[in-house]
Amino acid sequence: MAVTDTTQAPVFALDQVPLDRIAAAEGTPCYVYSAPVVRQRLAALRQAFEACDWPYALHYALKANSSLAVASLIREGGADADANSVGEIALARRAGFRPDQIVFTGVGKSPAELAEAVSLDLKAINAESAGELDRLDALARAQGRRVRVALRVNPDVDAQTHAHITTGLKTSKFGVPLDDAAALLRERRDAAGLEVIGLHVHVGSQITSLGPLCAAARKVADLAVSLRAEGFPLSHLDLGGGLGIVYERGADVPTYEAFAQALVDVARPTGFTLIVEPGRTLVGPAGVLLARVIDTKPCAGGGRFVVLDAGMTELMRPALYGAFHRIVPVHATDRPLVPCHVVGPVCESSDTFGRVRDLPEPAVGDLMAIMDAGAYGAVMSNTYNRRPLPPELLAEADGSWRVIRRRQTIDDMLALEHA
Repeated sequence: MAVTDTTQAPVFALDQVPLDRIAAAEGTPCYVYSAPVVRQRLAALRQAFEACDWPYALHYALKANSSLAVASLIREGGADADANSVGEIALARRAGFRPDQIVFTGVGKSPAELAEAVSLDLKAINAESAGELDRLDALARAQGRRVRVALRVNPDVDAQTHAHITTGLKTSKFGVPLDDAAALLRERRDAAGLEVIGLHVHVGSQITSLGPLCAAARKVADLAVSLRAEGFPLSHLDLGGGLGIVYERGADVPTYEAFAQALVDVARPTGFTLIVEPGRTLVGPAGVLLARVIDTKPCAGGGRFVVLDAGMTELMRPALYGAFHRIVPVHATDRPLVPCHVVGPVCESSDTFGRVRDLPEPAVGDLMAIMDAGAYGAVMSNTYNRRPLPPELLAEADGSWRVIRRRQTIDDMLALEHA
């Protein structure tokens, strides 16, 4: 990430912009993203796939960060879009993605969402069940068209990640069992409204080993080859996303080169075009959540509670998954290190960012940066305890920054309500 660490400089900076200057101008809590980091990571991922010399498409998973400016940045970098709702489809189109650049994924698409998706003539709809295929068929025939679909297959592969973000086990709600997929498609071979063009698989998020990705990819590739031999006009393998990032120093994740080569090695013998749906890996390291210390007090079990003005309403991942994020003081100091329990102001004990973190003894007013918060951060923020949504800012390499979503006000929050 384009930041300057406090061990090397007195003020933490993002793309030449001191973070304390942003906090002073925009207040806290707030999200700050590095546009150059997003561009660099997308370019590096594309280069890794280009080097493999095989037809592919990157469909950015908007669920990771669907801020309009970030989505536009991704489109300008040459990626397509993966949407999980009609709202994300609308966002993608406002960001400049054409319908034929959008894949529609999602385990529970409503009738209204399916009808709109069919009418838009998207690149593909990743169907989750036999019932969804039948609903798509009926909607397409009613509109006098055929809809392009890829069947999502559940390969029963353990992604070796947190249980809440594992999606490829047979006990998961996602997709149809691998063993049922062929028969399910055969039964709908003559469906006039369906054009089955691919298979889709996604086994989880924050995956740090290529083993699960390759195991799932091989299972789906074998199925696709057998279906093609039966006359199904498949053209692509959508092998999902899920590549992890380094949240904690000393951790390791596959390189983009290894990731691309592993998936292409599966796709190449089949002859199918490859689709990949990266999300977190592109935007996670590009984001910082800025927060101020608003209170400190001793903890009966040892150490100190450090209360920030950001909480699980701004960043849910620690409360939801027990996720780790580095917490860094924006200003360097020679205060002694003390064990800190860094928490938020929300009325829940789970509102905790990190326990027993050795930090220079914090004081009220200190500015903290919660690192690697560009994915599943602001996009999952909420207004519990009537806390307004935080603003988001985009920083550039020349030291400039701009607000890409303003801070929500109480009036904004109450605008849809009636006494």
